[in-house]
Amino acid sequence: MKEKFLTHTKREYSAEKRTIALMMEGIVFLCLVPAALVYFSARLDLRFALPSLAFGLVNYVLGFGITVAGFLLGWWSAYTQFTVGRGTPIPVMATQQLIVQKPYSYCRNPMALGAITAYFGIAILLGSISAVGIVLVFAVILLTYIKLLEEKEMELRFGDAYRAYRKQTPFIIPRFRSA
Repeated sequence: MKEKFLTHTKREYSAEKRTIALMMEGIVFLCLVPAALVYFSARLDLRFALPSLAFGLVNYVLGFGITVAGFLLGWWSAYTQFTVGRGTPIPVMATQQLIVQKPYSYCRNPMALGAITAYFGIAILLGSISAVGIVLVFAVILLTYIKLLEEKEMELRFGDAYRAYRKQTPFIIPRFRSA
Protein backbone atom coordinates (compact mmCIF):
# COMPACT_ATOMS: atom_id res chain seq x y z
CA MET A 1 0.00 0.00 0.00
CA LYS A 2 2.77 2.44 0.95
CA GLU A 3 4.63 1.61 -2.27
CA LYS A 4 1.60 2.42 -4.40
CA PHE A 5 1.02 5.65 -2.47
CA LEU A 6 4.62 6.80 -2.98
CA THR A 7 5.06 5.74 -6.62
CA HIS A 8 4.61 9.28 -7.94
CA THR A 9 7.25 10.67 -5.60
CA LYS A 10 10.06 8.41 -6.81
CA ARG A 11 10.13 9.64 -10.37
CA GLU A 12 12.69 12.33 -11.05
CA TYR A 13 11.68 14.79 -13.74
CA SER A 14 13.98 16.68 -16.07
CA ALA A 15 14.92 20.28 -15.30
CA GLU A 16 12.87 21.36 -18.34
CA LYS A 17 9.69 19.66 -17.10
CA ARG A 18 10.21 21.03 -13.59
CA THR A 19 10.72 24.52 -15.02
CA ILE A 20 7.45 24.32 -16.95
CA ALA A 21 5.66 23.09 -13.83
CA LEU A 22 7.11 25.96 -11.78
CA MET A 23 6.03 28.48 -14.41
CA MET A 24 2.47 27.13 -14.30
CA GLU A 25 2.50 27.16 -10.51
CA GLY A 26 3.84 30.72 -10.62
CA ILE A 27 0.90 31.81 -12.76
CA VAL A 28 -1.48 30.36 -10.19
CA PHE A 29 0.17 31.58 -6.98
CA LEU A 30 1.64 34.86 -8.21
CA CYS A 31 -1.22 35.99 -10.45
CA LEU A 32 -4.49 34.08 -10.09
CA VAL A 33 -4.62 33.73 -6.29
CA PRO A 34 -3.80 37.42 -5.67
CA ALA A 35 -6.32 38.45 -8.35
CA ALA A 36 -8.98 36.25 -6.73
CA LEU A 37 -8.13 37.76 -3.33
CA VAL A 38 -8.61 41.28 -4.71
CA TYR A 39 -11.83 40.39 -6.54
CA PHE A 40 -13.56 38.40 -3.80
CA SER A 41 -12.53 40.67 -0.93
CA ALA A 42 -13.92 43.70 -2.76
CA ARG A 43 -17.19 41.84 -3.33
CA LEU A 44 -17.41 40.69 0.30
CA ASP A 45 -16.56 44.13 1.70
CA LEU A 46 -19.27 45.67 -0.44
CA ARG A 47 -21.84 42.93 0.23
CA PHE A 48 -21.44 43.11 4.01
CA ALA A 49 -20.66 46.86 4.14
CA LEU A 50 -17.41 46.20 5.99
CA PRO A 51 -15.34 49.19 7.05
CA SER A 52 -12.04 49.83 5.36
CA LEU A 53 -8.72 49.28 7.09
CA ALA A 54 -7.08 51.88 4.86
CA PHE A 55 -4.51 54.12 6.50
CA GLY A 56 -3.09 55.71 3.38
CA LEU A 57 0.66 55.47 2.90
CA VAL A 58 0.99 53.06 5.84
CA ASN A 59 -1.00 50.41 3.94
CA TYR A 60 1.15 50.82 0.85
CA VAL A 61 4.52 50.77 2.58
CA LEU A 62 3.70 48.01 5.05
CA GLY A 63 1.64 45.95 2.61
CA PHE A 64 4.20 46.20 -0.19
CA GLY A 65 7.09 45.29 2.11
CA ILE A 66 5.29 42.28 3.58
CA THR A 67 4.12 41.12 0.14
CA VAL A 68 7.60 41.32 -1.35
CA ALA A 69 9.15 39.55 1.67
CA GLY A 70 6.58 36.75 1.41
CA PHE A 71 7.05 36.25 -2.33
CA LEU A 72 10.85 36.28 -1.93
CA LEU A 73 10.67 33.61 0.78
CA GLY A 74 8.37 31.54 -1.45
CA TRP A 75 10.71 31.95 -4.42
CA TRP A 76 13.76 31.01 -2.33
CA SER A 77 11.93 27.91 -1.07
CA ALA A 78 10.88 26.83 -4.58
CA TYR A 79 14.40 27.47 -5.91
CA THR A 80 15.84 25.29 -3.13
CA GLN A 81 13.37 22.53 -3.91
CA PHE A 82 14.28 22.78 -7.61
CA THR A 83 18.06 22.82 -7.18
CA VAL A 84 18.86 20.96 -3.96
CA GLY A 85 15.86 18.64 -3.85
CA ARG A 86 15.60 18.14 -7.64
CA GLY A 87 11.82 18.52 -7.44
CA THR A 88 9.07 21.10 -7.24
CA PRO A 89 6.44 22.21 -4.74
CA ILE A 90 3.91 20.24 -6.81
CA PRO A 91 3.31 16.89 -5.04
CA VAL A 92 3.47 14.86 -8.28
CA MET A 93 6.96 16.28 -8.91
CA ALA A 94 8.18 15.84 -5.36
CA THR A 95 11.73 16.49 -4.23
CA GLN A 96 14.10 13.55 -4.51
CA GLN A 97 15.90 14.25 -1.26
CA LEU A 98 15.08 15.74 2.12
CA ILE A 99 15.96 19.42 2.18
CA VAL A 100 17.34 20.70 5.48
CA GLN A 101 19.31 23.67 4.10
CA LYS A 102 18.18 27.28 4.37
CA PRO A 103 15.37 28.33 4.25
CA TYR A 104 14.21 24.88 5.40
CA SER A 105 16.55 25.05 8.39
CA TYR A 106 14.48 27.96 9.77
CA CYS A 107 11.10 26.19 9.57
CA ARG A 108 9.79 23.08 7.85
CA ASN A 109 7.37 25.01 5.65
CA PRO A 110 8.97 28.24 4.46
CA MET A 111 7.03 28.17 1.19
CA ALA A 112 3.72 28.07 3.05
CA LEU A 113 4.97 30.83 5.35
CA GLY A 114 5.98 32.87 2.30
CA ALA A 115 2.60 32.45 0.61
CA ILE A 116 0.64 33.31 3.74
CA THR A 117 2.88 36.33 4.37
CA ALA A 118 2.58 37.56 0.77
CA TYR A 119 -1.19 37.25 0.72
CA PHE A 120 -1.46 38.94 4.11
CA GLY A 121 0.63 41.78 2.65
CA ILE A 122 -1.85 42.06 -0.22
CA ALA A 123 -4.70 42.19 2.31
CA ILE A 124 -2.92 45.08 4.06
CA LEU A 125 -2.39 46.83 0.71
CA LEU A 126 -6.12 46.49 0.05
CA GLY A 127 -7.06 47.68 3.53
CA SER A 128 -9.75 45.01 3.50
CA ILE A 129 -11.19 43.14 6.48
CA SER A 130 -12.56 40.40 4.23
CA ALA A 131 -9.15 39.99 2.53
CA VAL A 132 -7.60 39.39 5.95
CA GLY A 133 -10.35 36.85 6.66
CA ILE A 134 -9.81 35.09 3.33
CA VAL A 135 -6.06 34.87 4.01
CA LEU A 136 -6.70 33.44 7.47
CA VAL A 137 -9.04 30.78 6.04
CA PHE A 138 -6.46 29.99 3.32
CA ALA A 139 -3.76 29.68 6.00
CA VAL A 140 -5.82 27.29 8.13
CA ILE A 141 -6.63 25.08 5.12
CA LEU A 142 -3.04 25.07 3.86
CA LEU A 143 -1.47 24.34 7.25
CA THR A 144 -4.04 21.63 7.99
CA TYR A 145 -3.24 19.96 4.66
CA ILE A 146 0.48 20.11 5.40
CA LYS A 147 0.10 18.78 8.93
CA LEU A 148 -2.34 15.96 8.14
CA LEU A 149 -1.17 14.79 4.72
CA GLU A 150 2.15 16.21 3.59
CA GLU A 151 4.03 15.50 6.82
CA LYS A 152 2.87 11.87 6.82
CA GLU A 153 4.00 11.51 3.22
CA MET A 154 7.40 13.05 4.07
CA GLU A 155 7.81 10.60 6.94
CA LEU A 156 7.01 7.67 4.63
CA ARG A 157 9.50 8.92 2.04
CA PHE A 158 12.40 9.98 4.24
CA GLY A 159 11.85 7.96 7.45
CA ASP A 160 14.17 8.59 10.38
CA ALA A 161 15.91 11.51 8.66
CA TYR A 162 12.59 13.35 8.43
CA ARG A 163 11.62 12.47 12.00
CA ALA A 164 14.94 13.92 13.25
CA TYR A 165 14.49 17.03 11.10
CA ARG A 166 10.91 17.45 12.39
CA LYS A 167 12.11 17.28 15.99
CA GLN A 168 14.69 20.03 15.57
CA THR A 169 12.94 22.36 13.12
CA PRO A 170 9.73 24.29 13.90
CA PHE A 171 6.60 23.72 11.80
CA ILE A 172 5.86 27.27 10.56
CA ILE A 173 7.18 29.93 12.94
CA PRO A 174 10.86 30.32 12.03
CA ARG A 175 13.66 29.88 14.49
CA PHE A 176 16.78 31.72 13.45
CA ARG A 177 19.85 30.19 14.95
CA SER A 178 23.44 30.96 14.18
CA ALA A 179 24.87 28.47 11.74
